[in-house]
Amino acid sequence: MRRRRSLARPWAAGALAAGILALPLTPPTTPVAAAATAPEAATSATVFYHTKKGWTDHYLHYAPDGGAWTAVPGARMQAVCTDWVKLTVDLGSAEGLKAAFEGKGVWDNNGGQDYDLGAGSITVKDGVVAHSDPCADPGTGPGNEATVYYSTQALGWTTANLHYRPAGGSWTAVPGTGMEAACTGWWKRTVGLGSATSMTAAFNNGNGVWDNNNGSDYTLPSGTSTVKNNTVTANAQDPCAAEAPDTQAPSVPAGVQASATGTSVVVTWSAADDDTGVARYQITRTGGTEGTTVTDVTATVHSDTGLEEETAYTYTVKALDAAGNASAASAPASATTKKKPATPATGAPLGTDPRKDPIYFVMTARFNDGDSSNNRGGSQHVKSGNAANDDPMFRGDFKGLVDRLDYIKALGFSAVWITPVVLNRSDYDFHGHHGYDFYKVDARLESAGASYQDLIDAAHAKGMKIYQDVVYNHSSRWGAKGLFTPTVYGVRDSQWSWLYDERNTGFEYDGLTVETKSGKSYYNGDLWSTAEPTGNTCLNWGKPTGGKSPEGYTLYNCQWPSPTSGMFPKAYYHNCWIGNWEGEDSRSCWLHDDLADFDTESAPVQNYLIGAYNKYIDMGVDGFRVDTAVHIPRVTWNRRFLPAVQERVTQRFGAEAAKNFFVFGEVAAFVNDKWNRGSVNHSAQFYTWKERKEYSADDAKAALEQYDHENGLGTADQPTSANAFLDGNTYRTPDRSRFSGMHIIDMRMHMNFGDAHNAFHNGKDSDDSVNDATYNVVYVDSHDYGPDKSDERYTGGTDAWAENMSLMWTFRGIPTLYYGSEIEFQKGKKIDCGPTCPLATTGRAYFGDHLAGSVTASGFGSVASASGQVATTLDQPLVKHLQRLNQIRRAVPALQMGQYSTAGISGDMAFKRRYTGDGTDSFALVAVSGSATYTGIPNGTYRDAVTGDTRTVTDGRLAVAAPGKGNLRVYVLDGPGRIGTDGPYLK
Repeated sequence: MRRRRSLARPWAAGALAAGILALPLTPPTTPVAAAATAPEAATSATVFYHTKKGWTDHYLHYAPDGGAWTAVPGARMQAVCTDWVKLTVDLGSAEGLKAAFEGKGVWDNNGGQDYDLGAGSITVKDGVVAHSDPCADPGTGPGNEATVYYSTQALGWTTANLHYRPAGGSWTAVPGTGMEAACTGWWKRTVGLGSATSMTAAFNNGNGVWDNNNGSDYTLPSGTSTVKNNTVTANAQDPCAAEAPDTQAPSVPAGVQASATGTSVVVTWSAADDDTGVARYQITRTGGTEGTTVTDVTATVHSDTGLEEETAYTYTVKALDAAGNASAASAPASATTKKKPATPATGAPLGTDPRKDPIYFVMTARFNDGDSSNNRGGSQHVKSGNAANDDPMFRGDFKGLVDRLDYIKALGFSAVWITPVVLNRSDYDFHGHHGYDFYKVDARLESAGASYQDLIDAAHAKGMKIYQDVVYNHSSRWGAKGLFTPTVYGVRDSQWSWLYDERNTGFEYDGLTVETKSGKSYYNGDLWSTAEPTGNTCLNWGKPTGGKSPEGYTLYNCQWPSPTSGMFPKAYYHNCWIGNWEGEDSRSCWLHDDLADFDTESAPVQNYLIGAYNKYIDMGVDGFRVDTAVHIPRVTWNRRFLPAVQERVTQRFGAEAAKNFFVFGEVAAFVNDKWNRGSVNHSAQFYTWKERKEYSADDAKAALEQYDHENGLGTADQPTSANAFLDGNTYRTPDRSRFSGMHIIDMRMHMNFGDAHNAFHNGKDSDDSVNDATYNVVYVDSHDYGPDKSDERYTGGTDAWAENMSLMWTFRGIPTLYYGSEIEFQKGKKIDCGPTCPLATTGRAYFGDHLAGSVTASGFGSVASASGQVATTLDQPLVKHLQRLNQIRRAVPALQMGQYSTAGISGDMAFKRRYTGDGTDSFALVAVSGSATYTGIPNGTYRDAVTGDTRTVTDGRLAVAAPGKGNLRVYVLDGPGRIGTDGPYLK
């Protein structure tokens, strides 16, 4: 299929107002020069080909669009200037041509795809197509000259053109004059200014992407100037001049520590300093039968796993810069491993494209109880009303989840998102977001034969992925074991004995074990002190505040954690409360007194978290759902945590597994517009992008600089992407060069899912600002909110649920369902009320009663056998609907990974999707609930996956009658026809 050609309307850069990387999709509002006016339709193409291949002759073998190919080897090209040959081709009425090049019997056919060239002047160099005349006279001669160096380091351009106008003169013809590669990341051009002493300029990549200084153009003086990240430096030094070699080594890493857990050792150290920046660290290990090993990492933490039992290991660390200069080795740190844990061998992630896998989200502690011996109610068991229902908050577990993986598979889901698994500590911590020991799995979730590793392995054996909910932003109010835990003041009397326990030396809190003195599993003796602790920093320690608790108890200063009390050291925690949820403080202050906010710009905190989550990567989890991602600066994610995840997965399982390790963040924007109250830093799509400029090497300073810089640019100057969109009917190769590594939960659709129509149209409106919206995680409600920030589980009705599901399972993104929604479980119930009401009355109620009995899946979306209550559950109308939706989605790659378009389509929720790759070409037309007419589509035979109806299209047009609410039509080009059997909605 012919692509749209970017040169059909080559407007002047000086008139564009969209800024860096803006695509010229609309005419300029202010003409800049007659020379930049769009020409009449071109009738020829002048093709320039770079000759550095050792060929003596060069031939252009071509076919004008819609025309025939020349005879092999084609037409001889003529030398025109140093390293370039050219040939002008008459195109007639065609808009472009297909081409390949030949010399000495060797072909350059663009890797077997041929080149797709437009009209006008075109260059082909090293496989890159651009639009300029590389041999054009730059206009140098008598008079003033300007030498311009332009940096494309932050843009990823493979060529650059200078479009300019001497002061008082005229603009060059679009796209301007080609610049020469000067050195890595820099392009150069010298132009004549005549009597002028300056010029107005803009830059482009030859393919319609411009940098016009945010619509203002650049003013460049005569002499030498550099342009980098929108900054002009006049009278500049040559950025490509040979620099003195870097011979200065980094400083020696300090503070090296090693600690062992089982047969794993975590090594941490403080960052080294270097005049040009530390590139990596080299860890040398000695000990054990393997002798000396050397490992390179980029973080300041290293998790060494799979070591020998009860063996001493010693580690030293060197810092290296980009030039290879190495520091001296650090002081050694040693640790002795323990007995090998009684757990299965490390697993491996499934490593396939995450868009293929619909997600079922469970709160592990509330899903299904496989082992009652690990049930725990906690300090709020009676007060909450859970005791009266015999419903402890920790009720479900990994064993219960393993026992019902077949139920989830029978629904059709191939990925399970579970709540955090790390050891929690708070008054009401079943949801997993009060992490205390990030290196230990919460014992209330595990059982003999059903460890976390067992769950991962069991899921993988069924072809199902495990996505682990992870928290980088905060710990429990009692701190993080191994990093910092506070000591508080309390009076262990009749008022506070429920909270403070007598110290039991040697007892270690694990959430499960009952402490002998108190008889409780929520023991707080290790956190409490009647005497002022050594080194206390808490203000007014132990003095009454003058206030009373709701029960009338006396309150004391430092009785429990607070960010402003001085109790938490600034080296590990932030010391403030959030005041403005769309302000900078939302990224650097506490959300709640139960959520102690990590200083994530602190190296010790980064080391602690990276080391902890490396452990779960090593176990073979398939991805991370990132909690409270918006409360950590994007630059910190991009510098530290996201690269650490990629590095670890690559190191353990290879580059392909790393590419498909699915990280999706919760950027909670509870608004119905594209940008969260105009704040780019608090909008979900913002987190899908890399940084566009360099910031201070200090992470805390960089966070503030990044916040101010991006806020200053505002919503109009954020990057855009076409990765989710078809080019006409053609699948475009995605450009993920600027992808941060974090995908997102689709908060825009979530907030607008009061009905499918609103969700669809709001979702589309945000997709150009997401790096690749085909990876968006899409759900209606969750364990936190329903649509429109409702605090109730969705209660729109069964028909509305069916329609929502039909949209989610066919539109771009990854459909996700909160446990129980397949039977409208707890609809209209308050999702969360803390310990003020029984869990049984909320949206977090126990689901296991609906799963009693036995079930075996015969495949994704199909049941081999079921008995008992679970058979009744599987017979519900929305379950039948889900099963068939999953069967259809699984059979049509376009519905899993395809880009989409609504161009040429009439109808409300109607769109076309296509995926081309891996030997597959899948094209589908979708209509949800209402009628639709598709025009300009490829001719051929279309079969509906719902009804089996077959249509032969000869005029590019197909009309679909309204299937009815919740129903849909999926006409697939050369498709298999009906998939599955009719149900209550799909028929």
